[in-house]
Amino acid sequence: MSNQKVVTKTHKQLVGDARELEAKNYLLKQGLNLVDTNFRCKVGEIDLIFYCSNTNTYIFIEVRFRSSYQFGGAAASVTYQKQQKIKKAAIFYLQKRKLTPNIRFDVIAFENNQLNWIESAFS
Repeated sequence: MSNQKVVTKTHKQLVGDARELEAKNYLLKQGLNLVDTNFRCKVGEIDLIFYCSNTNTYIFIEVRFRSSYQFGGAAASVTYQKQQKIKKAAIFYLQKRKLTPNIRFDVIAFENNQLNWIESAFS
């Protein structure tokens, strides 16, 4: 008998996974190099991490999806508090790997099934 835990994802999680995959494939087509996905640590999570060799820049990507504008759009859902968590997780990531590159924080916002890439969304 196996002690493996079966994890069942919710519909929301499955949609989120699909959007992250779509965002990842889009950014790969833009010539960025994928470094990591779904990086988690005690201070936060980063959906996608890419590297741009032309500018020696690590790009930390937050992927957001909203099916309606009832509570604001997908981009607007990246609140100041969420930005702070992403920044802390990025610093942790870089320190853990002893990296000192340029960094940038982008948002991929899906609004009405349209992908919007917001470069340097916050700093």
